[in-house]
Amino acid sequence: MPEPTTAEEFARSTDAVIASVARVIDGKPAAVRAALVCLLAEGHLLIEDVPGVGKTMLARALAASVHATVRRIQFTPDLLPGDVTGMSVYNPVDREFEFKPGAIFAHIVIADEINRSSPKTQSALLEAMEERQVTVDGTSHLLEDPFLVVATQNPLEMEGTYALPEAQRDRFMIRISMGYPDAQNEALMLRQRDVVNPLDALAPVIDADGVRGLIAWARGVHVSPAVEEYTVALARATREHPDLRLGASPRATLQLIRAAKVWAALDGREFVIPDDVATLVEPVFAHRLIAARSAATTRARSSADAISTVLRSIVGSVRVPLATR
Repeated sequence: MPEPTTAEEFARSTDAVIASVARVIDGKPAAVRAALVCLLAEGHLLIEDVPGVGKTMLARALAASVHATVRRIQFTPDLLPGDVTGMSVYNPVDREFEFKPGAIFAHIVIADEINRSSPKTQSALLEAMEERQVTVDGTSHLLEDPFLVVATQNPLEMEGTYALPEAQRDRFMIRISMGYPDAQNEALMLRQRDVVNPLDALAPVIDADGVRGLIAWARGVHVSPAVEEYTVALARATREHPDLRLGASPRATLQLIRAAKVWAALDGREFVIPDDVATLVEPVFAHRLIAARSAATTRARSSADAISTVLRSIVGSVRVPLATR
C-alpha cells in the first residue's frame, strides 16, 4: 500500500482497518479507535478491565487486520524475563553462545494479563517499549518496525495481580477500559459466535509497509505553537494540582501530542485542534497520575475516580487557545 499523500487517503486507509476490527468488537468504536491511534502514533496500549469483556479479542482483531508478525505472551507468575526478551543458548556444534529471540520479536505483541507476572518479568518490557530494542548479555537487538505492545490487565483488586510500576505505566501511551456490552450487542454476540469464531473470517487489510506509510503521514500533521503551549499547560496543571501526588511526565506530554496528530488525521485533517488534545487528556494521562491520599480516601470515591475528576476540572479550567486570522 503506497504512503498516503492527502488527509482523505489517510482516512480511507484507516477506515478499512477500523471496519475490519469492528466486525469482531461490537459496539466499542472508542476502544477500536484508541488501539489504532496507538499503532500509528508509535505508542503502546494498556487495556484494563474485568475478564471476559473482549480485551484480548480487541488485540487479536487488530493483529488479524494487519498483515504483520504477531506474537502473544500469556503472563503468569512463573514467566521469566528471558521468555520475553530471548536468551543466549550454548551451541555445542559451534562451541559458542547464540541468541535465541524471545516472543517480543514481532510487529504486534499481545501481553495478556500482564499484571499476573512478577515485577521482574514486567520490567523486561521497559527497554523494548521505549527504545524498541532489547539488550541481552551486553548486545542490543533491534525489534520490528512498526512495533506495538497491546497489554491487557485485570483490576488490581483481583487475586494474584501485581501492580505495574510507575515507570512501566508511563510507557503506555493510552489506557482504556472495554466495559460491558449493551444488551443489544451482547445478544448479537450470542447469535453470531455460538458456533463460529469471528476472527477466522478476518483478512488483513493493510501490511507492515502500509502501516509505516500511515505512521509517516501522521508524523507530518501540523501542530501550531498555541496548541503545543496548551498541551504543556495541561501537563503542568497536573503537576501543580493539590489532589495529585504525581503529575504527568514530559513523556506523557510528548505522547499526548503524537496521539493528537493521529486523532486529527483520522478525522481527515492535516492539523491538530485543541479539541483533539482535550479529548485525549484522560486516556493518555490518567494511568500515569497518582492521587493524593486525601483525595483518594474520601467516601464512595476511588483513586481512579478522583483522578478522572481532577482531569476534567483541569481541562475545564486551562485556557483554550483561540484561532487567529
